Amino acid sequence: MSGLFWQKVKEPWAGFSRRDLFRQGGLLAAAQAFGGSVKQAVAAPLNLGPDMYQSIGVRPLINARGTFTIITGSQTLPEVKRAMDLASRGYVQMDELMDAVGQRLAEITGAEWGIVTAGCCAAITNCTASAIAGGNPERMQRLPNVAGLKNEVIVPAYSHNVYDHAARMLGVKLAIVRDKSEIEPAFNERTAMVYILGGPNDDGPLGTRAFAEVARRKKVPVLVDAAAEILTLKPNVHLDRGASAVAYSGGKCIRGPQAAGLLLGEKSLLQGAWINSAPHHAFGRSLKVGKEEIMGMLAAVEMWVKRDHKAEWAQWESWLDQIAASVKRVDGVTAKVNQPSADLSNRTPELIIQWDGAKLGITGTELMKIALDTEPRINLSRGTGTRSGNMASTVGVVPYQMQPGEEKVVADRLYALLSKPPKIENPPAPPEAQPATLAGQWELHLDFVHLSADHTLVLEQDGTRLMGTHHGEFASGDLSGTVAANNVRFQSSLPTDGTRVSFQFTGTADGGKMSGTVALGEYGEARWTAVKHQYRTGGGRRG
Repeated sequence: MSGLFWQKVKEPWAGFSRRDLFRQGGLLAAAQAFGGSVKQAVAAPLNLGPDMYQSIGVRPLINARGTFTIITGSQTLPEVKRAMDLASRGYVQMDELMDAVGQRLAEITGAEWGIVTAGCCAAITNCTASAIAGGNPERMQRLPNVAGLKNEVIVPAYSHNVYDHAARMLGVKLAIVRDKSEIEPAFNERTAMVYILGGPNDDGPLGTRAFAEVARRKKVPVLVDAAAEILTLKPNVHLDRGASAVAYSGGKCIRGPQAAGLLLGEKSLLQGAWINSAPHHAFGRSLKVGKEEIMGMLAAVEMWVKRDHKAEWAQWESWLDQIAASVKRVDGVTAKVNQPSADLSNRTPELIIQWDGAKLGITGTELMKIALDTEPRINLSRGTGTRSGNMASTVGVVPYQMQPGEEKVVADRLYALLSKPPKIENPPAPPEAQPATLAGQWELHLDFVHLSADHTLVLEQDGTRLMGTHHGEFASGDLSGTVAANNVRFQSSLPTDGTRVSFQFTGTADGGKMSGTVALGEYGEARWTAVKHQYRTGGGRRG
């Protein structure tokens, strides 16, 4: 295993869509390939000008990756900015505002009703609260205590993901359905809702139509999570399949406020979702959406039907053509545009640039990191290629959220890095000393950014290879890694609800002790120590 495998990069989940992340083993799946790191910004006085971010030590970037929340989603439309500014200059009664916006959203979209929420996850939470408590204040005040209330949400197996935490936070139990024959028996008197993550499986045997047919008879609402999808209107594809409601992220392809979401569907269910959220005193009080986000989201939906989507697509392709022409001037570099699948999420072309890393002296993984670390700062959509390993390299460019003029910056920067890459040393060879003996059981202690935990490691060793089991607080998973002299590196992945939690351990061994750091992907780093378990031997019988 090469040293670069363990080298930290800033974005371990780069190149993965929202849906890819949990399908490939959870939100931290990509962290099995790359560790994450977070740099502290240097605090300074705020300057309200073009260099606002820089004034407090934060470096803006060019988004050539897509609508990821970690890099602040999308760029709001000019009309959205203006709507939010104007909304901030007056006072309104919030129930009256949402009622008027709901009617207007219904007119534009063809849905029975609509509300604006504090993001897509907030829409899921508020809709779940409505499905459990409706507009009944006595029930609303009990949440998240669901004793005596409907307390189960049905989820098809392909939809069980890290985002269903937004429904689970109400205290409900998930009923996972893995086969069509299990759909009808999954419904009972405790069933509050069906939750489905939008995607290619929606029209399959466990898709929206299949569940909606049964749910309709049982009078159970069906919610579809379509966070990163394009907005389909008159009819909405999910409502047309029988869903009761569909939730969108406002700050992705719709280009509304980042802290806003959109919920469309049955009027009474959505009005219940609104009553269960702020400004009302209910479980959703913390999921507050302001008048600025509400009007900005309405403006984004108004603009969705006015925008020239074909012209936008043509502009994206022209940017990619310009970037491709620039990088192909480097001998051995090829480029091609990949068109999206039929999936409605993150619909954008992507430029894939390919080369032999051994020939050019830089891998795609290295180029991606350098582009993010240096100026002009560019976040590319993916990077592959491993030094001293498989050096066949690629990087990806997604134009989805790039702004006019940035295509030239990206084209020039990628050409410069490919034509005259910085000198990059091969990772140092592993020490040739006898590897430390690590086989056995180890008591593992983890110190997180806040609080700590005790786990157990059971290691097997074959020369420099490590394998075994990592026992966490609630689950266990396989581990694998290497030991070179006293340098230890191994990785593990523990299953949790809807995802997996990944660990990247690096450290040193000294007799019966080990210590080092563990990369936790988007959750930062922790310190770890481990002490080898000592088994009792011998001993006589006590009298």
